[in-house]
Amino acid sequence: MIIKNLKINNFGKLENKEIPLKENINIIYGKNESGKSTIQKFIISMLYGISKNKCGKFIPDFERFSPWIGDEFSGRIGYVLDNGESYEVFRDFKKKNPKIFNNQMEDISNTFNIDKTNGSQFFYEQTKIDEQLFLNTFFSEQEQVKLGEKEQTNLVQKITNLVGTGDDNVSFNKVIAKLNKKQLEEIGTRKSQDRPINIVEKQLEEIKQEKLNLDEFKVNQNEIEQNINKKEKEIKQNEQKIEILEKIQKIKENEIIENAKIRNNEDLIKNYDEKIEQIQEKIKIRENNFKTNENKNSNFKIFLIIAIILIILSIPLFIFVNNKIPAIITILCSIISIIMYGYKQSMNNKLIKNNQNEKNVEIYKLENEKELIENEKAKLKNQLVQQKENLKNIINQEISNINASFSLYELQQMYENEEYLKLSTYRQILNDEKLKLHTMNIDKQAIINKLDKLASIEEQQSKLQERFDELTYLSGCIEIAKSEIEIAYNSMKQTITPQYTKNLSNIMSKISNGKYQNVTFNDEQGIIVETKKGDYVLAKTLSIGTIDQLYLSLRLSAAKEISSEKLPIILDEAFAYYDDERLTNILEFLAKEYGNRQIIIFTCTNREKQILNKCDIEFNYIEI
Repeated sequence: MIIKNLKINNFGKLENKEIPLKENINIIYGKNESGKSTIQKFIISMLYGISKNKCGKFIPDFERFSPWIGDEFSGRIGYVLDNGESYEVFRDFKKKNPKIFNNQMEDISNTFNIDKTNGSQFFYEQTKIDEQLFLNTFFSEQEQVKLGEKEQTNLVQKITNLVGTGDDNVSFNKVIAKLNKKQLEEIGTRKSQDRPINIVEKQLEEIKQEKLNLDEFKVNQNEIEQNINKKEKEIKQNEQKIEILEKIQKIKENEIIENAKIRNNEDLIKNYDEKIEQIQEKIKIRENNFKTNENKNSNFKIFLIIAIILIILSIPLFIFVNNKIPAIITILCSIISIIMYGYKQSMNNKLIKNNQNEKNVEIYKLENEKELIENEKAKLKNQLVQQKENLKNIINQEISNINASFSLYELQQMYENEEYLKLSTYRQILNDEKLKLHTMNIDKQAIINKLDKLASIEEQQSKLQERFDELTYLSGCIEIAKSEIEIAYNSMKQTITPQYTKNLSNIMSKISNGKYQNVTFNDEQGIIVETKKGDYVLAKTLSIGTIDQLYLSLRLSAAKEISSEKLPIILDEAFAYYDDERLTNILEFLAKEYGNRQIIIFTCTNREKQILNKCDIEFNYIEI
């Protein structure tokens, strides 16, 4: 990875400053308090963000590096990864997340994960190196070069830690000792006395024994509670069934009312049928009376025919018989009969005509009355059919609207079987069940009164058990942590530490002109250095300049092993205690061995510049 440029809009004391960087060696020169440390913090903050928390510092970095002038608090960094992909990152430090642009200037910020605490994880996803690892490996701050015997010892310890654990601030032995102390003081062990876990365990044993004496009541309480729950369910079911049957009863009552209306209409139809029959009977009587009159008229016609026949028969008698009297009497009687027939016929015709008129009028009225009644009957019949259909639909709808745990089929069966007639029985059963439930609750309360102490004991036992489990869990976690740390430590000693010491030996040999050939490490003595003469000396006995070389060598060794991405190495006043020979060696070594990696050196002297020019080593020089 190569950082191409820095654009500092406003960050701490720096304002409107652009810094172009190149491959391999970059020298950033500035006097003390000129802003070199601010630039270093700007680089880290652009890649990982800036914290608003103190994190053990006097003031948070966000406040420390807030602009001295103006409100603008932002900047931009451009860089190219080893795969050739270039990025521009703009960050407004007042906002949590930056804007990331690819080489086509497309905003790709949303393609990276967002951490709730640290914001965008773009640089970690690109390099797999977090901020702390970057600072521990690729970044050497000025504060790490100390003066005095105590500080020199601290630096040796950092080197030992870095070789042993991979982190210059972490010592395996100190970590294990701290964990053991924490475990003993805050938790305790099986062998300890009067520690938290011992006290809790003793209290638990005492309370368990007391609880055994009251457990029998607990069993009885559980049994009664189960019976109460069962009885409550039964009561609820019966209440639901009674409620449903009451609704069904109401539906049935409405059906009875509606059926009464239907029967009234059916009775009306029957009345209409009777009236129609009566009218038809009247019509029939009228027609029969008219036929009787016609029959009477027919009898007069027969009498007339007989009279005419008698006259005809009397004529020969009158002609041929001497005694004319019978013939005359017969003829006179026949004539009188004809005259009487004529009169009678006239009277009958008049009567028949009058009867016919009366019959026609009366029958017409009767038939009209019959037709009106038949129409009313037909309407009533249609209304009756609709009434029955509506009633059926209403009943089905009301049954289906009953919100119950029963199925629609079961509800219909209740309705059809008239189960609502048993309502009084169900109500009596319900009252009996409620009485039983009340008795059970009285029994339960009696037991509860006895178990008040048990409840208190159980609550206390539960809290003690939770505390004991918590302490046991914490102790287990510490044991696991110690075990995992030891496994990781042993694994590192077998795999990473040999590679570290091999690289470290190679680098130390080159930058010391073979004065120190080999570097080894063990748990008891820490770092051991082999001199050119073949002697072995402890690192803490070396000069501070040599210790500085050793520390830088270890950082350079770690940088090779820790990431596949060739991240820049940033050195801040790292050569303050190097003489010219050591400085020449390290600069030539960096130019040769790390020519494929960007190196940024912050310095307040011109020694690096002069030696690089003298050695004809190409570098990028920036003065601030």
